[in-house]
Amino acid sequence: MMSTSNSKRVVEDEEEEEEFEHFDDFTLASSWERFISEIEAVCRQWLADGPKNLLVKDAVQINHLKDLYKVKSEFKYAIKSYCMEYYFGPTNDGKGADWDQTLHDLQLCFGVKEFLVSVIAPQSASGVVLDAPEASKLLSAVAIALSNCSCLWPAFVPVHDPSRKAYIGIQNMGTVFTRRFEADCIGSQVPIKLMHLEGLYELFVSKFAYTAVDWSMHHFEVHFKLKLTYRTPTYDDEDELQEPNIDDRGSSENIETDTHGKTQWDDDCPWSKWYSAEDLVKGFQLLAIWSEITAESSLDMAELENASPLEADKWFLYPCLSENLSAISDGRTIGFASQLHLLVKALEMASEAKFIEDFVSVENSGSENLKSSAVVPPPTVLDRVLKDLFHEVTETQPGSSLGEHKNSRSIKGAPLESLFAQFCLHALWFGNCSIRAIAVLWIEFVREVRWCWEESQPLPRMPTNGTIDLSTCLINQKLHMLAVCIDKKRREVKGQNFGTNDPLTSPAQEDLQGPMEFSASHGVSEGFGRKHDRNGSSGVAGSMMLLKAHKIMHAPITQDPPLMTEDMHEERLRAAVALGDSFSFSGQLERDILASDMSAFKAANPEAVFEDFIRWHSPKDWENDDSEQTGVSQINATEVSEIKWPPSGRLSERMSDYGNSWRKIWNEALPLPASQQKPLLDPNREGEKVLHYLETLKPYQLLEQMVCTAFRAAADTLYQTSFGNLKQMTTKIGQLYVTMASTLKYLQSHSTISDSDVIEDLRRLCTTFGHIEKLILLAASLHRKFLQSPHLAEAIFSDCYDYYLPNMGTGSAKGDTKKEFDKRQQVSLRDRNLIIGMFPPPTANQSWRKVLSMGNLLNGHEPIFREIIFSKRDHVSGSYYSAPTPNLFQQDIETYRMYVCGTSNDLRVALAVTSFD
Repeated sequence: MMSTSNSKRVVEDEEEEEEFEHFDDFTLASSWERFISEIEAVCRQWLADGPKNLLVKDAVQINHLKDLYKVKSEFKYAIKSYCMEYYFGPTNDGKGADWDQTLHDLQLCFGVKEFLVSVIAPQSASGVVLDAPEASKLLSAVAIALSNCSCLWPAFVPVHDPSRKAYIGIQNMGTVFTRRFEADCIGSQVPIKLMHLEGLYELFVSKFAYTAVDWSMHHFEVHFKLKLTYRTPTYDDEDELQEPNIDDRGSSENIETDTHGKTQWDDDCPWSKWYSAEDLVKGFQLLAIWSEITAESSLDMAELENASPLEADKWFLYPCLSENLSAISDGRTIGFASQLHLLVKALEMASEAKFIEDFVSVENSGSENLKSSAVVPPPTVLDRVLKDLFHEVTETQPGSSLGEHKNSRSIKGAPLESLFAQFCLHALWFGNCSIRAIAVLWIEFVREVRWCWEESQPLPRMPTNGTIDLSTCLINQKLHMLAVCIDKKRREVKGQNFGTNDPLTSPAQEDLQGPMEFSASHGVSEGFGRKHDRNGSSGVAGSMMLLKAHKIMHAPITQDPPLMTEDMHEERLRAAVALGDSFSFSGQLERDILASDMSAFKAANPEAVFEDFIRWHSPKDWENDDSEQTGVSQINATEVSEIKWPPSGRLSERMSDYGNSWRKIWNEALPLPASQQKPLLDPNREGEKVLHYLETLKPYQLLEQMVCTAFRAAADTLYQTSFGNLKQMTTKIGQLYVTMASTLKYLQSHSTISDSDVIEDLRRLCTTFGHIEKLILLAASLHRKFLQSPHLAEAIFSDCYDYYLPNMGTGSAKGDTKKEFDKRQQVSLRDRNLIIGMFPPPTANQSWRKVLSMGNLLNGHEPIFREIIFSKRDHVSGSYYSAPTPNLFQQDIETYRMYVCGTSNDLRVALAVTSFD
């Protein structure tokens, strides 16, 4: 049993323990102390985590500073809410130059090399402390918290109005030094003295030399760095480039009208016929930097202010780019991409009517969409378009593929210089490219084509010879066929020959004899050397000889195979499949071609037999028993005597069948040279068939082919742009053609035009096209501005390409809509004169607006912005007490630092002072 004394002792211990557990910490008694404690706890947590762990947790990257991140924490004090932010870099290696583009504003102002900045401010509407005493109170709270956790981070608190960018700050340097910060701005009425380097130097010296005697009696060694920013001259308001003007009737006035005598930057660019593009390079900013200078008096500063920027240590250049480069097109940016969007919209509406004429009269249409887009340019605009298509044709070879990309033919459109391709490009700019405007233009286009046919006038922009390119769209094939038919009609009228391979060959040239005839003395049969009535020979047929006559076989001149469009080939194929006999002819055309060849062969070889024709025309249907030569080489008299005679062989099984149709045609064929035969191609019949096709074309069939051709023609136009040796651009254009071919292949494939997936793919293709178009404009602009220094153009374009391309169409670059592109390129000494040429002396109209007050003129242009960093270093020695013995130290420290920036209208000053406590 426990004793009474022991029980009493246990009770006393429990009372003491209970009293200890309820101990009150009177250091946190006030709300102010609890506020400091909260700040301290957050700082300790951030210190414990370190940059690496914070990056993994909730750190947020500063948008325009790739090497700076921040974390934040919110607090409550009294009735206000506060936010403390900690800015840091991935590593605390102290790297960073004074003019480094990756520096935060506070780092630049106060020279905080460690990339660690702490800011605390109330969460108010303005986000700043408007009361200076309150700012000091908050700064002291942060300083106490940082001191309690032995943290060396500099702390800043914003003061006054946000536009002043005013701060106060403090930093414990870890030993006996403390650095204090202060920054403020003069928004207007800058004293004239502070507009010059001399006055700014005296302002800095006044911070540590308190009297004029000090200035005159002592020479202070002041180090400073200078950065001047110049901007290339821009157009005056009255000289600004004008956007294409679309009037209320839908006509684009800048396409074929004059430009009021003004010279546009892209006047000689390939797209200038269709629109005047915005120059995406609005100008350039030049940075002239003096890295490190030492001055001992204000006279040194005055001398520097009169120095030329050419004497600067480094030059950097970066372009001022249009915001439209990365912005989503909102309809104000006019280009091929914007018009292709409208054409795709017209394609979507094309299925609302069965005939093109139905779209012309909107009153008869029940479609509200159609009525809302019923804008057609006046007749004068229509006349100008037709005049350009049919009467103002350049000397370019019709149907030429000059300037086309190697992948252009993979798109089933029409060659750039062809009639239909030019029609499609005009249609993009005709009115607002609505389905009604397209219908009006197409009807008038077909009328002009029919007039050319009826009047036997050459069809412009189309070849009159050669084979029809089946890789092009059907409309282009039909127009090619019509151009050939018109040409044949014209030649018929002039009595020219249509039957030979060469349409210019006259009938008098029809008897082309082969090599010399050999006499019997060379071992050939008796009649070999006599002159025979042979017509239409193009020469001997290799080493072959006629089976019965023992004479050299001649190859005849035959008629050209009749031109055939894609739909004609498909019709022949369907007929052949329907007959079901691989040996049967699919139509009358094949019979006519074979009969023509047989007649020509008989005329060139009067004593030939059916087997001879087969050996020449279809060698696979002649089975040799020996190694008879059937080559095409010419023979001489000696070789004739060595030919084995008679050659042994037989017709193939299909040619020897009873009732063979080839033999029947052979028996009926008359010996007529090609020049005397009926032409295989009837120009009148085929021409009318072409006109019927064009006049009865369904709207969706027309729009399908227009979309494919317009994309191809627009891309080929842009591809002709001269942009130097930009490999990224060459690769991107090649990818564009591949994307277009992949997307457009679904058109003209007999698919339903209402397929929403196809339309959506076309819209995305328009967006992609717009991105590439902007890059081409950018590349062309840079190339033209740096003709004498292409490496600078390539370097700047590469920077722009990497910066903007990933976010084109998102309305931002690198996720930031506020930060402008500022990637800069260093300018070598040899290129400085080229850059100076971008700063022509100011004109009288420009000079009166300038107030030349800052010095350092560049060809008469003052800097638009000036930044200076003054610094004063001191060798400090002393001691500080740390129990149990004092410590001595000697070191060089930057005791004073002043950052100055601004123009002649505003001035910002940031001062950092290191004191010995």
